[in-house]
Amino acid sequence: MSNADTEEALPAPPELATPSPRSRLEDMFRSLRHRNFQLFFSGQLISLIGTWMQNVAQAWLVYSLTGSPWLLGVVGFAGQIPIFLFAPLGGLAADRWNCHRVVIATQVASMILAFALAALTLMHIVKVWEVVVLAALLGVVNAFDVPARQSFLIEMVSRDDLMNAIALNSSMFNGARVIGPAIAGITVARIGGGWCF
Repeated sequence: MSNADTEEALPAPPELATPSPRSRLEDMFRSLRHRNFQLFFSGQLISLIGTWMQNVAQAWLVYSLTGSPWLLGVVGFAGQIPIFLFAPLGGLAADRWNCHRVVIATQVASMILAFALAALTLMHIVKVWEVVVLAALLGVVNAFDVPARQSFLIEMVSRDDLMNAIALNSSMFNGARVIGPAIAGITVARIGGGWCF
């Protein structure tokens, strides 16, 4: 059999269809077709933007009260060390309890702590030790919130859409990390740090 006969016997490769821009966009956001994930995504976006606003405003508040870089570091440490210490308990809670209820409880606790800091700041009676205590309490809340949120993500979407949901969740987190401090900077400059809380 000659080469010419072989070439004629092989079927022609199918033409690869180029996906339309609409289908690419649909693929990019396909996990948002789940109603629960839509609600979670929008709520978490607002919550994370608020958290980053609070972090920036809290640092500004401490530095404007004291002018001390050391105390600024103390507040940052107070907010992070509880996460290091209590995250294993947070993971255990996410495994044993209903993640939906844990996330709601941690979000309510975060809101109460933010309102307390806002009230103290807006009444101009806030002290640095109060900011340290509230930052530490928020760190404890976050130690339970983060594992529960990550576990809850798995319950809201199908297995096929899980990787997309994780990617969107990461994008949301990084987007909030950019948007939150920008809004906080404008808010602090225009109307004061208390309103960021």
